Amino acid sequence: QVQLVESGGGLVQPGGSLRLSCVASGSIFSIDVMGWYRQAPGNERELVAIMSRGGGTNYAESVEGRFTVSRDNAKNTASLQMNSLKPEDTAVYYCVAEGLRVTALHRARDYWGQGTQVTVSS
Repeated sequence: QVQLVESGGGLVQPGGSLRLSCVASGSIFSIDVMGWYRQAPGNERELVAIMSRGGGTNYAESVEGRFTVSRDNAKNTASLQMNSLKPEDTAVYYCVAEGLRVTALHRARDYWGQGTQVTVSS
């Protein structure tokens, strides 16, 4: 059974930093894309930053230059370094593993973590 578990959320003042971590565990053969989405109250879930297996990245315009996504393919982990945080970054942050295969023969599917709350407030 594949599970994604996030950690590192919390309360931080504007201008501060946080680092989110995600571990994908279970029987995993490969993961195409790992990264982060977020959802603020009353809003739809939106992409924050993702990284492909080959290292290509895609960032939301609102976080470019402030957030950095990384991953370790061998350990099936992903991280999000968030700097210069703003109140509008407040949301539940979700880790995603897109195109995950439990074996080479299995069909790929997406898995989500349970989410971790990030609150930016003075």
